[in-house]
Amino acid sequence: MEFNAALPRVESGIRQASPVRFGIVLLPNFTLTAFSGFVDLLRLAGDEGDLSRPVRCAWSILGESLIPVRASCGIQVTPWTTFEEAGRLDYVVVVGGLLHSGSSASRATLQFIRDSSETSATLVGMCTGAFALMQAEVMTGYRLCVSWFHYWDFIERFPQADERNLVADRLFVIDRRRITCSGGRASIDVAAAILLRHFDATIVRKALRILLVDDADKGNAPQPAPPGLRPSTHPKVKRAILLIEQHIGQPLSLGELAHRLEMSVRQLERLFNGEMDTTPLTYGRQLRLRTAAWLLTSSDRTVTEIASSCGFSDASHLGREFKKQYGEAPNAFRAHGVQPPTGVSA
Repeated sequence: MEFNAALPRVESGIRQASPVRFGIVLLPNFTLTAFSGFVDLLRLAGDEGDLSRPVRCAWSILGESLIPVRASCGIQVTPWTTFEEAGRLDYVVVVGGLLHSGSSASRATLQFIRDSSETSATLVGMCTGAFALMQAEVMTGYRLCVSWFHYWDFIERFPQADERNLVADRLFVIDRRRITCSGGRASIDVAAAILLRHFDATIVRKALRILLVDDADKGNAPQPAPPGLRPSTHPKVKRAILLIEQHIGQPLSLGELAHRLEMSVRQLERLFNGEMDTTPLTYGRQLRLRTAAWLLTSSDRTVTEIASSCGFSDASHLGREFKKQYGEAPNAFRAHGVQPPTGVSA
């Protein structure tokens, strides 16, 4: 099943009898961009003539109480109503933000998410809102999208998660009644994908144009590449690089990498080599060595620990490969305090 395929669109001219109802839950230190991008597309698609009335769709900000919730930038938003008074909802949208800033989803919020999962509502995790869905234990058996920037945070917080269902190389993932998004600008893409389920495409495209967005990206569009990696303009290669980066500790085989990209091994090798002047396996080895070099000069972890976390069988294996690349053993490299070069080359 392709979970990121375009959602079914309504026939031209069909209009739903009642508004599509969205309940938006803002977590402490939520990301304002993810919230505003999502709700602004609802606003623009919800009415005609720039009147911003909730005609086609209606939205409300929900909370455990009516105490204002602070965004990561300091702006505060007051919930409109409490969880108990939310009423029937078609979508429950949980907007997250900073992970390392104290409180996260409260017990009442997690319970509301669990209760919503037992209704006909679709749950949407924006940015680190996906962490809250996971914490609420409503993602079992579903694929889940996180930003590449928070991939290892997710693995650390949820070691029980099935990594085969974790996606950090795409903008968003739609898996039945679960939608998760990497955050930022992609919140507009998610809103567009949802609205195309219910409205004529011309309505959604008009709203996007008002926001000066040419067209919404599909879920299988790649996330921006992490800094320090050699860039590529080809979306398949960008996704391959992200997948390699995310699986440094447990490198994917060439066959598995090609399978995840829906390509043959031969196609992947030819495309990757044409874009990067090297093979995916060589690129991955260089990236793992560069990461090991960085850990040697920026942490007090042992060589054995670094070897394990960077996908080498043991310290001896790391030592042999490291000396080929940097001309000295890991401990000597650490003693010199040499910083590894940026980028990855063949």
